[in-house]
Amino acid sequence: MLRRNVLKLIGGGVVVAAGSVGGFIALNGPSEAAREPWKKAGQYGDFRRRALSYALLAPNPHNRQPWLVRLEGEDALTLYCDLARRLPATDPFDRQITIGCGAFLELLAMATAQDGYQTTISPFPEGEDMKSLDRRPVAHLVFKKNGAAPDPLFAHILARRSNKEVYEPKDVPTEALAAIAKAGRAFGVSASTIGNNDLAGKLRDLTWRAHLKEVTTPVTNQESVDLMRIGAAEVAANPDGIELEGPFFEALRLLGVANREALADPKSTMFREGLTIYQDMAMSARSFGWLINDNRSRTDQINAGRAYVRLNLKATALGLGVHPWSQSLQEYAEMKDLYREVHGLLGEGRRIQMLFRIGYGPQISPTPRRGLEAHLV
Repeated sequence: MLRRNVLKLIGGGVVVAAGSVGGFIALNGPSEAAREPWKKAGQYGDFRRRALSYALLAPNPHNRQPWLVRLEGEDALTLYCDLARRLPATDPFDRQITIGCGAFLELLAMATAQDGYQTTISPFPEGEDMKSLDRRPVAHLVFKKNGAAPDPLFAHILARRSNKEVYEPKDVPTEALAAIAKAGRAFGVSASTIGNNDLAGKLRDLTWRAHLKEVTTPVTNQESVDLMRIGAAEVAANPDGIELEGPFFEALRLLGVANREALADPKSTMFREGLTIYQDMAMSARSFGWLINDNRSRTDQINAGRAYVRLNLKATALGLGVHPWSQSLQEYAEMKDLYREVHGLLGEGRRIQMLFRIGYGPQISPTPRRGLEAHLV
């Protein structure tokens, strides 16, 4: 709400004078330390560490970064899920966490190809459980130096974002939507996109109702609140989860308005302001896309993540923002009606793995990351 150089807090009547705002903004921007891994990507001698430094920039649910890696010999590694970083309330079967692992693996394969290595990925080599992830490996990878061809999408990894802002009132060209969908048609995944038509209107309404359901269900909202990092100091100390930083949030934090108690209380000014912000985001969506496959195994979920990050990179190359808006796909009891509704609209009798909006958004900072050493066993 720091608009036109004036911050006015609803209910408190507190105003920050325009003359002081410039200095406040300069001193209270996003944490640079939390973004250091984006600057260090590629700055490692060993080709596997170099590739992992790009892979850890992958999109993942609630920015949990649930990846643990064991380097093996000179030409292999094993990926595990950090089980303490699951989302049991909103992702009770670990489907979204597995999709995030797929995105990680795809960026890893792209990065090793830059060094001329072919990557062989064996998902869940010791078996799987569709009800939950466990201590068994998510994937085993072997690398072979054979002059593998670089992937053109690799060039956009450092610019890729999940753009969670209000999009411009500007339609996305049909040819751009087609190119994004084409990039997502990989690994047996079906990818579709639409422009600003009647179906997009239905999805704007449905995705907003699904967001409301998530934040007004106490247990799922609390899961998000517990992962919120309020202000640059918290983000730097815990560069994961949902960052709430910048001048607006620093001002609210200093005034005692932005805290976890308020964010968890549907009656608070902070909660209501959050709804307004998200509703503006939802209603600004003019284009949507979604990914579908059979979901017969964890490998299908891995493949959905690999396909998603590819289309995200293609959108980046085209100057477009992409924002996952998948609350209606979550499998907890309170969401079941909206889950049925969205599958009735888009599912074609199969499993929708990702639903996202596409549009022209502002430039944003990269999301905080924990750094390579945090992921090595």
